[in-house]
Amino acid sequence: MVEKLSKLLAWKGMELPERIPQGDMPGDKIEIGEAHIRKADVIFPELVRQLIEVVPENPAKRAVVTVCGGSGVGKSELASILSYYLNQNGIGSYTLSGDNYPRRIPLYNDAERLHLFRQGGMRALAAAEVLTPERVELVQQWQREAIDAEPRHLADHPWYAAYLAGGRQALEGYLGTDKEIDFAEVEQIVRQFKDGQEQIWLKRMGRDEASLWYEKVDFGPVQVLIIEWTHGNSDGYRGVDIPILLNSTPQETLAHRRSRNRDGAIDSAFTTLVLEIEQRLLQTQAPKARIIVAKDGTLLSYADYVKQMHESEG
Repeated sequence: MVEKLSKLLAWKGMELPERIPQGDMPGDKIEIGEAHIRKADVIFPELVRQLIEVVPENPAKRAVVTVCGGSGVGKSELASILSYYLNQNGIGSYTLSGDNYPRRIPLYNDAERLHLFRQGGMRALAAAEVLTPERVELVQQWQREAIDAEPRHLADHPWYAAYLAGGRQALEGYLGTDKEIDFAEVEQIVRQFKDGQEQIWLKRMGRDEASLWYEKVDFGPVQVLIIEWTHGNSDGYRGVDIPILLNSTPQETLAHRRSRNRDGAIDSAFTTLVLEIEQRLLQTQAPKARIIVAKDGTLLSYADYVKQMHESEG
């Protein structure tokens, strides 16, 4: 494998067909554009160089790569292109979607997030000794209208700061943690792969409770496992050799989601809060990334990344 990788050091790019294989998330559809291809063409040579370093360290001559980043940054597209490049050059690759491994289906997970936020907010109001029957009624009205995460309420109701702070704290204790995600199952897959196992059962998760099953996948010819996942660089599991962080500032993420009108609640304060917490998680994990790529496709050092994020906040 190292010999094949070494030949790719002189890689100059290649044409992509209209359709290429993608990750294993049921129902997921990716749309690859020129921007994704340009970014992949920047990442791939650096990925090859790093694979040459890490592959010999594994007895089975296998490596695990993750492509992580925030919402809408192009994880699925980039992982699919990188996997295609490897496969077309004689290096077996499989793209696994980490979104198959939450503990709850999307509908229930979204409900759990909202429940925890509201429960944490109400508990904080009670602890702050600021609750009155009139205020409970007002908060419940905002909840029914799905506007209870909006900071604008503070202008006329300063006591509401406790609700927002308590709700945020409750969310931070859930998002991207073992309570939300079955990291142990992902780590088991990584361990089986790196131990050279040729047949591995992988989970498939759709959007309803009847759409959950397992498939046995043939990993005999696979030498590089690529995991595309927001939490690909998390401390919740072990075994990743090369984490790739696709960076996107909060402003870029929001602009992208607005352009796609994703989830039908793009401007909701609750969605914005969830994205902000996920962004903070990505920032705390960024020092472990072996490759960091800006939204425009520029490779960043960690110092450059910190500077870019600092400037976006200032």
